[in-house]
Amino acid sequence: MGLFNFFKKQVATVIEWQPQAPGLLIWKYPAVTDEIKNASKLIVAPGQGCILVYEGKITDVIDTEGVYNIRTDNHPFITSLLKVAQLFESEHKMGLYFYRKAEVINQGWGTSSPIKYMDEYYKIPIQLSAFGNFSYRLGDVSSFFTNYVGSQDSYSTEAFREAVQTRFQQGLISCFAEEKLPYTKIDAEIGRLSGIMKSRLVADFEAFGIILRDFRIEGNSFDEETQGRIGKIADITADSHAASEGGLSYVELEKLRALRDAAKNEGGLAGAGVGLGAGMSLGKVFSDSIDQVTQPTAGVDPMEQLRKLKLLLDENIITQEEFEQKKKEFLDKL
Repeated sequence: MGLFNFFKKQVATVIEWQPQAPGLLIWKYPAVTDEIKNASKLIVAPGQGCILVYEGKITDVIDTEGVYNIRTDNHPFITSLLKVAQLFESEHKMGLYFYRKAEVINQGWGTSSPIKYMDEYYKIPIQLSAFGNFSYRLGDVSSFFTNYVGSQDSYSTEAFREAVQTRFQQGLISCFAEEKLPYTKIDAEIGRLSGIMKSRLVADFEAFGIILRDFRIEGNSFDEETQGRIGKIADITADSHAASEGGLSYVELEKLRALRDAAKNEGGLAGAGVGLGAGMSLGKVFSDSIDQVTQPTAGVDPMEQLRKLKLLLDENIITQEEFEQKKKEFLDKL
């Protein structure tokens, strides 16, 4: 050890966390051999606190900003000169651990695997991923330091985010399973779901010694299989709406589609989806079915009948010529 370094180690110092790294929750002041000398000045800036660990024990937690005088059994020169046999080290060790008192905001989170549940309304399995952010601050500093920091020289916000990620995943799985939301209402219910999740996570964060200030679900996305199921439901819903607007039921519309396709291939009886008598032409069945749904009915609004014809035209079940012919037949009977 050089003479200059030896004397430098023995003088009182000004101790502070400056500049404060935004990504750290805990930071240990790098004192040489952990010997903080008498009359050293400790500066605790706004948004900071300091944990004093003396001779292996937490002796104080300073949570008020200001300048503090440090008194220890380590007197300059004398202590180390008496400890030559211990390589100039003293057993009177003090560790100063600064901690972030200010709130840690906008910490991103995301599910590591899909959340699975059954959509009770549409009766389909749902798999989705979710993401958002959360904010927190240190609460029980002593507990957090003792149980999660220990002898580490620093503890980052990223390390804590990784520690709580699984809590979010588990909580969301339970939440979606209990709420049983239809996929169509998830976006509208995100605010309420965020509130439910926050209330459930408060106790988990308290176990860390952390106060959860905010938790938000910002968005979600469905996996490919779920998107495929949703697409089929959307198609059926659109067809049902179109059929209803045209004065038909979805079943009637699907029957006409099947007959249209089967009539194009006289060998495709199974495609018609109906029982047919031997020797009966599919074309004849198809034509009769068209007549049934378009035949004028007493007491039925004529415009509704015309809408049926237009629907059949739009669905390519009848041609433009057939549409014009049937419309003329219909109008002639009025």
